[in-house]
Amino acid sequence: MGLEIERKFLVRNDDWKSMGKGVLLRQGYLSSAPDRTVRVRIEDDKAMLTIKGRNRGATRTEWEYPVPVVDAQAMLDTLCERPVIEKYRYRISWQGMMWEVDEFLGENAGLVVAEIELESEQQEFARPEWVGEEVTHDPRYFNANLLRHPYSRW
Repeated sequence: MGLEIERKFLVRNDDWKSMGKGVLLRQGYLSSAPDRTVRVRIEDDKAMLTIKGRNRGATRTEWEYPVPVVDAQAMLDTLCERPVIEKYRYRISWQGMMWEVDEFLGENAGLVVAEIELESEQQEFARPEWVGEEVTHDPRYFNANLLRHPYSRW
């Protein structure tokens, strides 16, 4: 069993944009139930099926498996809940840590969040100046919740 320890923050400005190249991600949910989310994602020429358990603080269980892109595309087109989430992801190295900045599209356009994966919930890390308010514990910012309550409707 894998564990994901992740903290999420709003982004203050566009200073991060020159630090990385964005890659389009398309992801959909086969299940968006809080106790178990099942997501399929296509990023470039790779696809993954990810199963996650309920959040306990900044930690949750996670399993990830590669799937053929053609199968992932079929799941996105025919099985996934709507809308499919589209976003550009930027991977930015900052003081020895990898940040992922997601710039959402579609009904979630205007939302930009930065995430960092940690070894423990107590791990210390430096925050770039473009990282703002922490939203780790705000369920509105969970990708699975952006299906039912898109950012544009807040």
